[in-house]
Amino acid sequence: MVATPDGNGYWLAKSNGTVEAFGDALWYGDASGLNLNKGIVSMAATPDGGGYWLLGGDGGVFAYGDATFYGSTGNIVLNKPALGMAVTPDGKGYWFVASDGGVFAYGDARFYGSMGGTSLNQPVVGMAVDQATGGYWLVAADGGAFSFNAPFWGSTGNIALNEPIVGMEAATDGSGYRFVASDGGVFCFNLPFEGAITQAGAPNVAPPTIVAIAAHGTLGYWLLSTQGVVYSAGNAPFFGNGS
Repeated sequence: MVATPDGNGYWLAKSNGTVEAFGDALWYGDASGLNLNKGIVSMAATPDGGGYWLLGGDGGVFAYGDATFYGSTGNIVLNKPALGMAVTPDGKGYWFVASDGGVFAYGDARFYGSMGGTSLNQPVVGMAVDQATGGYWLVAADGGAFSFNAPFWGSTGNIALNEPIVGMEAATDGSGYRFVASDGGVFCFNLPFEGAITQAGAPNVAPPTIVAIAAHGTLGYWLLSTQGVVYSAGNAPFFGNGS
């Protein structure tokens, strides 16, 4: 899930490459008609909202709209699958990260370091860019956070979580970040807590499985479930669910 720059829309991507647009987000194409080697695992938008990239689990990158292709690892055998992507502040480059913490940089994205080759307690599950410094953060399934040319705001690495962390998002000015767990628990660091998904429907109904979090500037954030259901927290407006 990725929000438009003005927060008045968002895109949702499926593992088969299908992209759906909501609110003021425009549809620029998708990879649903391609024979993908690995499913789509992440998505990122250009700073002007005029395009987006899709990332496959093999590190293949697919560019749409005014998004430029800067390179990929689609022809390289990765030690571990790719799973998260972030774009440089000017949109002229991008990084992606594999579950072993290896970071790959393209275009004007600078490599500031990675966790590749380090023994991790849990695999890396996401990354976010620091718009203020041009650096980035990585987050692991246990909530351990790793900062590269970006300030460390905290982590849940020493907390016993009910369910693993599945993603992160960062403030547009780099002043903090949030993690989301698969049960919808949200952990905020130097940013306000706007709500979480802890139970849905009747009391005995299991909560949804959350797979992503996306920020709406300072107004809140959205959570996305495996079923394509979008949950709005804070003042983030609801524009629709995935099919």
